[in-house]
Amino acid sequence: MVAIGLSAGAVARVRFALSCLWEVVASVRVLRDPGEHAIHLPWVNRVRPRLVEAGLVGPNGGLLWQLVPSGPGYLADFLTPPPVGLAPELGAELDVLRATPPGTVRAHLDLYPGARPPVLAALYAEPEDGLLRLADEIAAYWRLALAPGWPRIRALLDAEVFRRARLLAEDGAAGLLNDLHERVRWEGDGLRISQGHCLAPDVPDGTGLVLVPSVFVWPSVLSIAAGDVPQLAYPARGLGTLWECPPAAPDALVAVLGRGRARLLAELDAPRSTTELARRTGLSPAGVSQHLTALRAAGLVVTHRQGRSLLSNRTAVAEALLTAST
Repeated sequence: MVAIGLSAGAVARVRFALSCLWEVVASVRVLRDPGEHAIHLPWVNRVRPRLVEAGLVGPNGGLLWQLVPSGPGYLADFLTPPPVGLAPELGAELDVLRATPPGTVRAHLDLYPGARPPVLAALYAEPEDGLLRLADEIAAYWRLALAPGWPRIRALLDAEVFRRARLLAEDGAAGLLNDLHERVRWEGDGLRISQGHCLAPDVPDGTGLVLVPSVFVWPSVLSIAAGDVPQLAYPARGLGTLWECPPAAPDALVAVLGRGRARLLAELDAPRSTTELARRTGLSPAGVSQHLTALRAAGLVVTHRQGRSLLSNRTAVAEALLTAST
């Protein structure tokens, strides 16, 4: 059990951020032990062969593979510097990674148990050169493993932040923190995390805890102290449908409506919100809204309010079009 002491000032500065590097690191953990992350098996089966061929994972894996242990083992803090906002850019995060002081790299590597494999020994001996190689590996890994699915991942993470912001407004900081994960509890003046390998100091008044929603950290949580700003990465809601194969829009309907609108009609086999449609299709929320407006005007979609959400569904006319075009 890890306890992070949060002063009143620190609680007021709790913030959310998204991170490409967090998804990289957490997804490597998934590849190392896919049986513990069964929800991501469709993704694993799709990307692992190309990553093995590129020499990024498996027995011939390089720095990234060796730095990320399977299971709950120690993870070097410098791999996940504190993210700065809700518009993550891999290039900017890699710039921070490359600028890690050599002493920090060596101090974190000293915390790994056992003998260092040759690639980590080389990183320890020449941190500046090693970080350049590591950044190149991460960029290649991103292109092969995460970039193709990033629009759907990003839409899910954006929806998570929106939902949490509303929860913060309704229930306050304690309600927000107690709802993050079953292993995370706010008690008194501290955040308690049931995670044996978490490293996190008390949070001083001048800083705040960074909450990082993540797709690949599921089903656990990870807490890392990078500098003076501790981070808590936790699983975003809605992962169950992330890797579902979306229904294909019939080619005949695509020819008439365009690919985006036809795709939305195919997805509307059940009432769905604009945010969920954006996540499922990879379209931007603004693009989904524009398409739905056109489909409503054509009598193909109806929208109704359910609680605080606006849900859209296809009409009988749209059902007939889909049936006729298959």
